[in-house]
Amino acid sequence: MAETPQLSLKWSAQYTLSHSDHNLLTGDKILLPPSALEALLSASSNLAAESARSTLPTFDPYNSATYSAYRQAESQYQDQRQQLPYPLIFRLVNPENGKVVYAGIREFSAEEGEVALSPFLRETLGLKQDGGSKEDSMAVDGEEAVNGNGVPGPTITIHAKQLPKGTYVKLRPLEAGYNPEDWKALLEQYLRQNYTTLTNSEVLIVPGGRGIGGKKEEFRFLVDGFKPDTDGICVVDTDLEVDIEALNEEQARETLKRIVARSTNAPGGELDIHKARESQVLPGEYVDFRLSSWSRTQPLELELEAADEDDVDLLVNPLSATQRSKPRMDEHMFADFESRPRKRIRLEPSNVEVERAEALYVTVHAFAAPQEQTNGHPSAVGDEARPRRFTLRARHPDVTDDPVDSSVQHSEGDVRCKNCHQWIPGRTLMLHENFCLRNNIICPKGCDQVFQKRSPAFAQHWHCPHDAAYGNTPLSHQKHTTLFHPPSILHCPDCPTLETFPSLPSLAQHRTTTCPAKPILCRFCHLEVPQEGDPNTPNAEALLSGLTPHELADGARTTECHLCAKIVRLRDMEIHLRNHDLDRLARLPPQPCRNMNCGRTVDGCSKAGDTRAGARMGQGSGNDIGLCSVCFGPLYVSMLDVEGKALRRRIERRYLQQLVTGCGRKWCGNEYCKTGRGNAGVQGSVGTKEAVGMVRLWLEGLGKGSAVSPLHFCTDERSQRQRGLAGMLAAEDGGPAGKGGYALEWCVGAVEAEGGDLDGARLWLKNWAPTRAESR
Repeated sequence: MAETPQLSLKWSAQYTLSHSDHNLLTGDKILLPPSALEALLSASSNLAAESARSTLPTFDPYNSATYSAYRQAESQYQDQRQQLPYPLIFRLVNPENGKVVYAGIREFSAEEGEVALSPFLRETLGLKQDGGSKEDSMAVDGEEAVNGNGVPGPTITIHAKQLPKGTYVKLRPLEAGYNPEDWKALLEQYLRQNYTTLTNSEVLIVPGGRGIGGKKEEFRFLVDGFKPDTDGICVVDTDLEVDIEALNEEQARETLKRIVARSTNAPGGELDIHKARESQVLPGEYVDFRLSSWSRTQPLELELEAADEDDVDLLVNPLSATQRSKPRMDEHMFADFESRPRKRIRLEPSNVEVERAEALYVTVHAFAAPQEQTNGHPSAVGDEARPRRFTLRARHPDVTDDPVDSSVQHSEGDVRCKNCHQWIPGRTLMLHENFCLRNNIICPKGCDQVFQKRSPAFAQHWHCPHDAAYGNTPLSHQKHTTLFHPPSILHCPDCPTLETFPSLPSLAQHRTTTCPAKPILCRFCHLEVPQEGDPNTPNAEALLSGLTPHELADGARTTECHLCAKIVRLRDMEIHLRNHDLDRLARLPPQPCRNMNCGRTVDGCSKAGDTRAGARMGQGSGNDIGLCSVCFGPLYVSMLDVEGKALRRRIERRYLQQLVTGCGRKWCGNEYCKTGRGNAGVQGSVGTKEAVGMVRLWLEGLGKGSAVSPLHFCTDERSQRQRGLAGMLAAEDGGPAGKGGYALEWCVGAVEAEGGDLDGARLWLKNWAPTRAESR
């Protein structure tokens, strides 16, 4: 039967471009007025009515089938009349130049008669950007300029449109040198979070990192073909294959050349705790090292030594589940920006940030003036572009060594100069002071640094008017101003927080703590994802639970507990398993059968860890001498036997039969059975007179308990084998004094519960039994 063609939503309108500040719109998102939503719902109602009528047969009042069809059509209409297609997609047309692009809706909150477009859509449609719009979120926190001359903005024609789900897209980089490791994860995440559609021949801009001056690094791709072959596709709820091809052969060769050069000449790499690393870094660039092994019980000191101490900085980030990013100037946990020949960062073992770190990212950065950067990369020439050489080492300092300040070491009779504060022999103080006062000068602003008069160092010496920082070169002054007193207020480039930041270190603290875009390794989905959340209103439940907002939402999924088969939320599983562990330590131990050849317990053990399962089900042993129900079966008597005389006679007869006659079973391994002794190769037999004496001793100890006087009855092959396996398990991991592993009674219960499966018994012991050390 042929399928009925799917009807599409028909709606179109013209709106004036809004001049309000809508720079928080990302990707292909737009804002429409509320009246557009009403018009779309009305069009959807008409579409539902038309769709219901298209499948109706001619009405026949004498045919009940047509009446049922009309009732069904009415129900379908009522269900669909207030439903909009998902996702809602629009075709945007700029009448002035004929450019077309597809877009998705963010919300219906624009002013009446206006439409708000994201910066990407404005650029694609060829619309002029408003003056004062910030190029990125680190611009000045000021008001955006509006069109105040009374001239209305450009008109945009908007049509409702349904696009097919895309299965394939081809992207072509617009610049050479793009490394897939740099943009592959960014592209996947950026498309998922910001785009509903892709339009053929549009330029896709994926934001990357950021330089000191605030310039964003961007990856630009030309969209060049889809499957299915249309002018636009939907990228929501679909598996999209992305193919990257160079624009031409020349670009492909240049890209390959740059990637190979970067991989062969790239500094950085693994950092050894016992070996210093020498390398170099260009101004504005980063050199990343990774320290994977160090003693977690000792302090760790990272030391950077560079000839150009003013512009080379040391940054450190731990690599853990809550910190995944490499250190950058606006995203770091620890840093040393001081103007010293040697820069050090000391990490104590008690530091909570490195307690669960699997490694440390150590980064060396060379400062470049903001005007020397283009698109996040330095554009300096001459001496400013030369690489800065440095030596990086990681070591464990000797905590017993107490550094001695050489400035306080002096001999007896020395006098301190009032000008340079040096210790001088008293006999030469007059000569020294005459020379010192004539040639040297101490900084009048209180930093106690001494300079030669009329020297370049004194002329370039500076003190920050905003804090206690100081330095001796213009470059250090410029770096301090750029880092701590930027000319514009800083915003987080990755989240819509209302908080502003006066310096790069404060921005870095935000990006490594509360920023929703901070990457984490989710403990539930095991993927590297943003931590999410509202940066302006922290989630109280997330703070109390120690989870991130993403983990709080992802942990709401349920799963089955592998121990008790109950349905538990993922985020509650740790506490649930801890309760199981407490039950494991408090669980009553199994009671092995008193028969030393039997592998059963008196009350029965279940797979769920219950050591009294048989007794709770009314299937207990039914005796008080410590035998399981199977071993006690041949000894049972129906007569009243208060003193136990009949029971003793039956035990005596069974023992005598075993010792004198034997059980006749070829698998018997009972050492108190004639057959078992023969199977074991033991020569000689036990006579009736000797057997009676042995049995009398066992009967006397019958009431003393199984530990003092065990019984030795022949049993079935399976039970005998289970007892042997239990003995093997009890001997495992016992140590020289038997302090590890599991006690014999737990091993007997485990083998019984798992039906003789050795691997299953080990798992049962791990889940339900306390070890010997825990039992003590």
